[in-house]
Order: sequence, then C-alpha cells, then structure tokens
Amino acid sequence: MAKPIKLIECPRDAMQGWPEFIPTAIKAEYLNALLKVGFDTLDFGSFVSPKAIPQMKDTAEVLKKIQKGDAGTKLLAIVANLRGAEDALDFEEIDYLGYPFSVSEEFQKRNTNAGILE
Repeated sequence: MAKPIKLIECPRDAMQGWPEFIPTAIKAEYLNALLKVGFDTLDFGSFVSPKAIPQMKDTAEVLKKIQKGDAGTKLLAIVANLRGAEDALDFEEIDYLGYPFSVSEEFQKRNTNAGILE
C-alpha cells in the first residue's frame, strides 16, 4: 500500500517576488480558489517586516478574507523572528508556522537579518 502524498501549495513565495503590490482582495480571491483544490497545506503569507518584504505587509488583512470552510486545508505562515511568530499567533486560523532556515550563513543573514547561530 502506497503512503499518502501531502500536497503543499506555496503561492506566498511567488507573490512576495512581484515588483508591484498585489491588492489584498486579489490575493484573498486567489487563495480562496486554491482552498477549493484540496491541498493539504497552503503557504499563504508571512509575518515579516514590510520593509524587508513589502508584498506581505497585508498578510493579516488577507487572512481575514480567507474562507477555509470545510476544505480541510491547513494554513502555513512564514515568520522570520519572535515578533512575527507572536503576530501570527493572534490568528487561530493558522495551523503551522514556518521559519526560513538556511545552511548558508550569507543566505540566512539576507533572509532573516540573523546568522545561523542566532
């Protein structure tokens, strides 16, 4: 018997790379459409500094517009530090927190403003 496969969709990664700000309503509409697909987990946003990732400055507002319904999809938010984690904990809809850890010291510093040991 084959092990079940978990499908995780990560639109957050693609959205945060767009140079023009994607309006909150459009993000929410797209995420709500993805929730209907039936992914196990949806990496929907991040609680990070708006200076570092301007595209994610509206994650809390996007989350308020997400309609999980009966999809069974779990929501994953990325956090880069304790403050981001504390902000994310204000939302019971979030099932998982992810942390962008890298084995590259330089990449870790660029991604989180902290080194690997920090």
